Amino acid sequence: MENLYYNIGEMKMRILMLNPPFWGKFSRSSRSPGISKGGCVYYPIWMGYATGWLEKQGHKVMLVDAPAIPISEEESLKISKEFDPELIVVDSVTASINNDIKVVEDLRKQHNDAFIAMVGTHPSAMPVQTLKMSQADAVTLEEYDFTLAELADLLEKKQDVSQVKGLALKVKENGTEQIRINEKRQQITGEELDQFPFVSEVYSRHLNIKDYFYPSVLYPEITIITGRGCPFKCTFCVLPQVMNGHTYRARSPENTVAELQWIHDNLPEVKDIMIEDDTFTVDRLRLAKISDLITESGLKTTFTVNSRADMDLVSLKKLKQAGCRLMCVGFESADQGVLDNIKKQTRLPKIKQFVKDSKEAGLLIHGCFMMGNSGETKETIRKTVEMAKELDPDTAQFFPIMVYPGTAAYNWALDNGYLKTTKWDEWLLPDGTHNTIVSTDKLSAEELVRECDRARVQFYLRPKFMARKLKQIIREPADIPRTVKSSFIFAKYLAKEIKANF
Repeated sequence: MENLYYNIGEMKMRILMLNPPFWGKFSRSSRSPGISKGGCVYYPIWMGYATGWLEKQGHKVMLVDAPAIPISEEESLKISKEFDPELIVVDSVTASINNDIKVVEDLRKQHNDAFIAMVGTHPSAMPVQTLKMSQADAVTLEEYDFTLAELADLLEKKQDVSQVKGLALKVKENGTEQIRINEKRQQITGEELDQFPFVSEVYSRHLNIKDYFYPSVLYPEITIITGRGCPFKCTFCVLPQVMNGHTYRARSPENTVAELQWIHDNLPEVKDIMIEDDTFTVDRLRLAKISDLITESGLKTTFTVNSRADMDLVSLKKLKQAGCRLMCVGFESADQGVLDNIKKQTRLPKIKQFVKDSKEAGLLIHGCFMMGNSGETKETIRKTVEMAKELDPDTAQFFPIMVYPGTAAYNWALDNGYLKTTKWDEWLLPDGTHNTIVSTDKLSAEELVRECDRARVQFYLRPKFMARKLKQIIREPADIPRTVKSSFIFAKYLAKEIKANF
């Protein structure tokens, strides 16, 4: 596989993969980057996969996740100075873009001869603006694993990089600096994904797994991807629209189960594996094969998946038997009109049946609900909160709509004059938690944030919920560390919301 793309021989290049400092515990890999009120801290997933691929090509790579540790910019620059990279890769998202551009500026002062590339959802969606604002030499378009590998190959050989597919970059033409947008690179196939090193092994060498946390997942956990892209076209979801596309390209069942086995054998402290595919359950035949392979191998593992609310009971039971503990599910709204407006392609009766079947199969659910989409009113919000309590998932999150450049939801808000601001710093509240800058003709941004706060209070302070959680931790002692950790983090926000809204 190494020689299929680049004949690199023994070349060694020092590459710094930097998830740059910002707010402590800020998650750029999240679909809605910010500081989570539940304490969620994502792994630098996409940088992890690119790190593994670059290492496989023979490069010396250092992956630094500054927000997770957390460390300051001063500390990050000290690490970078000691490593002395020739290629620096900086991750960025909309909410942190101004901060990240400042980090790039400081890296440029320290490493004047290094090539600096910015990656991530915001640079991919707005390459020209990002390059004009920053001192980066280039930004990547969409998936960047193979793009960075070719770039590093050419830089090492001191050859022209101006034609690298998947790259937008600054070039000199007729004595002036221009920005060139190159052809996008073909998407990585499932067969090629099988050739990547296990990202869990990459994490184990570069990161401390105890820095990462999902409030709905047993702690400590590890996050992997078994397939990229999502065939569905929800208007708000940023990753399929600006990074991974709408074609689901999956690793083989055998390769997927091999990584689960590797984690079991080499990282015994891991209590749960978060499979972060946008929709892990979309391919029922593959899902059944993975479930059967796990069961037949006798592998004792616990994992969590993202799923749509459309699974059948047979598949749910197979998942449970294989070791699946919980599914993260985007319900979004209790109003069918809102669901149709955002192209969710789910039906309310099916949602309710799915939850009933999941509980019968013994699977827990983390329910995701969103407020402020097209067609939202105070009445549809009330219906959504009531449905959340009726469905009674194990845990739930309530987010105001957050729109990002490159998505249909962003264009909808922009075209209708619903954006309160286009200042990227205002995508977060002053404490770094999620904000919405969308004010529709029915609901202001402030109302949407307040309604989400109220929904959390109403959902989590129900006697039914608290009694169920008490029984759960008595029955499942392994859940105690996760519950205690998330409860302490969440309680401080909940107290503020009670004071502000009741």
